[in-house]
Amino acid sequence: MRNLLNRFAKDESGATAIEYGLIAALIAVVIIGALVAVGGKLDKKFTEVSEGLEKTAP
Repeated sequence: MRNLLNRFAKDESGATAIEYGLIAALIAVVIIGALVAVGGKLDKKFTEVSEGLEKTAP
């Protein structure tokens, strides 16, 4: 039983997985923030393109 507890205490693979998860979450937050920041401009541009296509459609 002591051997099992010692191996568990020395195992760092779970910590590495948590670190990668935190990095992925941080990247996701940055991407979402960037999309929110340019979302209005992007929506306006898609509306302009859509209206332009409607005018040229037969």
